[in-house]
Amino acid sequence: MSFRDAPRPPEQSRERQQRASRARAIALASLIAVVVALGAIVIAYAAGSGSRGSGTTESAKRGAGAGQTGAAGTAAVPILMYHVIGVQPPQSTTPPALYVPADQFASQMSALKAAGWHAVTLDQLEAYWTRGVSLGPGNPIVITFDRGYSSQYTNALPVLKQLGWVGVENLQVNGLSPSDGGLTDAQVRGLIAAGWELDTQGISHADLVTLDADQLSYEVATARQTLQSRYGAPVNWYSYPSGDYDATVIAAVRSAGFAGSTTVNPGWASPQQNRYALPRLQVVSGTTGPELLAQIAAAKATTTAPSSYTGAGLA
Repeated sequence: MSFRDAPRPPEQSRERQQRASRARAIALASLIAVVVALGAIVIAYAAGSGSRGSGTTESAKRGAGAGQTGAAGTAAVPILMYHVIGVQPPQSTTPPALYVPADQFASQMSALKAAGWHAVTLDQLEAYWTRGVSLGPGNPIVITFDRGYSSQYTNALPVLKQLGWVGVENLQVNGLSPSDGGLTDAQVRGLIAAGWELDTQGISHADLVTLDADQLSYEVATARQTLQSRYGAPVNWYSYPSGDYDATVIAAVRSAGFAGSTTVNPGWASPQQNRYALPRLQVVSGTTGPELLAQIAAAKATTTAPSSYTGAGLA
């Protein structure tokens, strides 16, 4: 009989059995721990999957962090356009129609509020159109301000803030100097801090349809990059200076990564139309609250804009 076949003492046999029992117990406990951990992961995934979106595209990042709530929205929404919120000074050569006195503006906003309107941004509108993100109860409307007049901070901001509303600032990068009534850097940052959306009207308010390719890229792409770097804002929308645009201009705006553009063509913005030619309603001096409501209602039937525009515009 070999050494390997020799019988072991009883003490060694019992010790060997005890070691085997302990090993089996440890293995079973480890298996149970793995099963429990896997179950917890499955439950956590199931609980959180319903609130996650379907992707992380540029479009999904817009819309103030709201998630998917249903089918893409189909309703048209009016977009208002303002410039100076104040009285025109005697020495001004700016068209008088651009000046909406602060009391008129406040009256117009009160009329909108009483009629069931509430302000939203263009990013929120896109989130509604693309992902069904709710715009809240009542009638949504976008209130835009062009070029960057300081009165948009001193006179428009307090009115909208009192209503719990925000605006959209279409800032001209090389804008109006403070002596000409332009926003200061601190005021721009104040608008952003108050929840306003920052968009752009280009570098210098040039007529885009007259520019060569390099100049056009400077007015469109460089404007966006400059404001993104300076203020840390997405700057997702472009407003055509004086409302002028054509197919070449639209291609440049799209290439620069903008989500869309606004025009001076009257009507309501619709998700079915070209996102780079959204209509807006110009609000001019002397418009009362009831007149503004009538203007909005009359424009509802128009939800398309021409493929190009070169004409008189106040933007």
